[in-house]
Amino acid sequence: MKKITFSLICLLSAIMTLAQKPKTREILYVGTYTQKGEGIYVYEFDRTNFSYKELQVLTNKNSPSFLEFHPNKQFLYSANEDNNTISSYKIDPVTAKLTSLNEKSSVGKGPCHVSVDPKGRFIYVSNYGSGLLAVYRLNKDGSIGELADSIQDKGTGSQKPHMHSVIPSADGKFIYASDLGIDKIMVYLVDPKTGKLTPGSVPYANVKAGDGPRHFAIHPNGNFGYSACELKSVVNSFQIIKNSGALVPLERVGMVPDDFAGKTYAADIHFSPDGKFLYASNRGHESIVVYSVDAKTGKLTTAGYPETHGKHPRNFLVDEKGELVYVTNRDNDNLVFFERNSETGLLTYTKKEISIPTPVCVKQLFLK
Repeated sequence: MKKITFSLICLLSAIMTLAQKPKTREILYVGTYTQKGEGIYVYEFDRTNFSYKELQVLTNKNSPSFLEFHPNKQFLYSANEDNNTISSYKIDPVTAKLTSLNEKSSVGKGPCHVSVDPKGRFIYVSNYGSGLLAVYRLNKDGSIGELADSIQDKGTGSQKPHMHSVIPSADGKFIYASDLGIDKIMVYLVDPKTGKLTPGSVPYANVKAGDGPRHFAIHPNGNFGYSACELKSVVNSFQIIKNSGALVPLERVGMVPDDFAGKTYAADIHFSPDGKFLYASNRGHESIVVYSVDAKTGKLTTAGYPETHGKHPRNFLVDEKGELVYVTNRDNDNLVFFERNSETGLLTYTKKEISIPTPVCVKQLFLK
């Protein structure tokens, strides 16, 4: 009898402990163009039933289009395309709401992308309009500090530089800067103390003329890099030489079916958490192309072209749990949810979405 009573007490204690364990909350931050929108939209999302609750609309009428977290997930940053600035925000750890910290010049024109050093030391700004890359130091309080470096790309002949994204290596030693206008992906070595950039021993990789490298994704194993090229809707892949950061070309793969005759433009590119699948968005074909990835060779095999159920999927997010994919369809004013098959990589339309004016970027945060 005593053994049974003791077991019941242990069971009740375990149940109470589980009941008292704080529930993890999923938060979505959505950047927009503000011709129709108001700024950054913040939602609490419940993936069990695809319900959501609007927590905040942070007013920023300068089109905070692209967003990125600090690695400690306590701060968020935006590229503000309409007034050539970047902004920093503090994330409330309880409410998930944003509070503005400060704003700085993007140094160039038309900032379309920001990324943050994996160790939280620097923020990188891509100015599409002027083709300029800027580096700022980050302060301990999350605010944007002093300018550390800036590099102005130059074209030749009719080429005009259009810096579109900067992606750091996982250790922060190198960055990969994609310039759509001059068909180059630059490789820079980062000074860990100052943030100054030095061209790598192999300073850039070329893609085919007119491809237009836009966004870059690095395989989780760090051995391969993949460029979504906007103008020709292709993915160019590279082997990464880790000690130098150099890019060695591997292959060039189409992003739409061979029989598609319409106009289409590549946008974003991301890996599944396990690195088995690569995803890239098509604007025009209105799809997310899915590739299976050979982790040993870096080779891609096309698995399918799920529809985005909206027009102009500028940015999308592969859920860090690997269960869902979130797509922002700019021209249909919706954020659409897809379930992801971890075995095939393919996506299933859930018929669930959030209506948001001109959404162009979505970021995910889990709060306890």
